[in-house]
Amino acid sequence: MTTGLSGKTAVVTGTAHGIGAAIAEALRADGAAVHCVDKEDADLTSPAAVREFFAGLGDVDILVNNAGGVCGQVGHPLEDVSDDDWHAVVDANLTTAFLCTRAVVPGMKERRWGRIITISSAAGLSVSRTGIQAYASAKAGQIGFTRQMAVELGPFGITVNCIAPGFVLSNPTTERQWQSYGEDGQRRLLEGIARRRLGQPADIANGVQFFAAEGSSWVTGQTIAIDGGSAGL
Repeated sequence: MTTGLSGKTAVVTGTAHGIGAAIAEALRADGAAVHCVDKEDADLTSPAAVREFFAGLGDVDILVNNAGGVCGQVGHPLEDVSDDDWHAVVDANLTTAFLCTRAVVPGMKERRWGRIITISSAAGLSVSRTGIQAYASAKAGQIGFTRQMAVELGPFGITVNCIAPGFVLSNPTTERQWQSYGEDGQRRLLEGIARRRLGQPADIANGVQFFAAEGSSWVTGQTIAIDGGSAGL
């Protein structure tokens, strides 16, 4: 175990499986004390629930906004997207990042040190493969939120960065998506990735470790695509 984050406290949201679980494990390996939170632990779309959760933790040095997803939705023409479906996806991804970031910022400012890392998506840089308008919009919103907060919080010693993963086979949703492509679709997808493989949760966790490290203190406002060199959508 390395100790680069020894003495630091991290919160990772969306840790039930896949990417979030791998991020929590990686930060622990770097010496941080890690608090995991998923929707079964707290409703991170609720301002009151977020305030209550973070009030019970004390100081938070590292926040990883990983909670999100498509909320069980599939793509539909825009005119068929309900208000509730739109808000469910935007709240799960963008609103949770806003609420959790707002909760930790006062303490980080006081200590003049902090790391905020948000897990967006390739959909935020391009489009949703499955045609979910709210998902692409929310993920793009996370990238904009990252840039804005980097400017606002930089003078306080806080860095704010973002990761846009490519196709990572990490949970039941991505597994169903992968299977839906069939053999020909799977082959075409892999041929569009320079590394010729799907991502693994550990690939994304590696990026989080970089952004969280003390040595990355002059890196802020950045979005890095960790996608194996994807050439297309």
